[in-house]
Amino acid sequence: MVWLYSARCLGMRSTSYVVAITEMASLEQSAHGLHGLGGFGRHRWPVTLRHGPVILAPLRHRDRAAWERVRRQNASWLRPWEATLPPGSQIGASTYAGLVRSVTRQAREGRMLPWLVFYDEGSDRAKPQLAGQLTVSGIVGGSASWGQIGYWVDQRLAGRCIIPTAVALAVDYCFQVMSLHRIEIAIRPENTKSLRVVAKLGFRPEGLRPRYLHIDGDWRDHLVFALNAEEVPEGLMQRWENLRQR
Repeated sequence: MVWLYSARCLGMRSTSYVVAITEMASLEQSAHGLHGLGGFGRHRWPVTLRHGPVILAPLRHRDRAAWERVRRQNASWLRPWEATLPPGSQIGASTYAGLVRSVTRQAREGRMLPWLVFYDEGSDRAKPQLAGQLTVSGIVGGSASWGQIGYWVDQRLAGRCIIPTAVALAVDYCFQVMSLHRIEIAIRPENTKSLRVVAKLGFRPEGLRPRYLHIDGDWRDHLVFALNAEEVPEGLMQRWENLRQR
């Protein structure tokens, strides 16, 4: 499966064609996998997407050292916005290897799209650097057909439009390939940087959900923003590029 975008990407001076490649996984899904959920269009995991210098790639065991380093360097930057477990919850994966196993299983079951975000500065000698993480979770088909996006970015790379581009890539994949109808993003009111992401992309505000998610040790209020597929018939990436040119 190959996507082609004709887009002016991240400040590039001329229009370029950017290819996003979906790696075809085995068609043999488990009884609880995609077919058990009714299927999601042409979607098969694993999936790698790219637009300009921004790449969404599945979590791999080989990325452990980079992931642990970036997380360690950004511990204080991310702590106020990090999901935590309420008392009495079942403890999840405690290592990166365990995290990869868990999210990969959920991805193959069609319940999640767990991506690392890479940024390619274009140097011939430098490989793309890990810039953050983006996950589409809570994926449901049928009469709901929705999912929720969460993300974080390395503080050193914030402000380069990496996350807005990553969100646009993910939303277009969910709408155009998986045939989902709705994507939502929940953000703490204090998280002004993340609020700018949804504002840039034109997500529709839907109001406050009190004590909605357990973040940084307590239940926190969240503002909810959403898009339905029919609101971006041209694709969110195209909207994002059009807005950047104004």
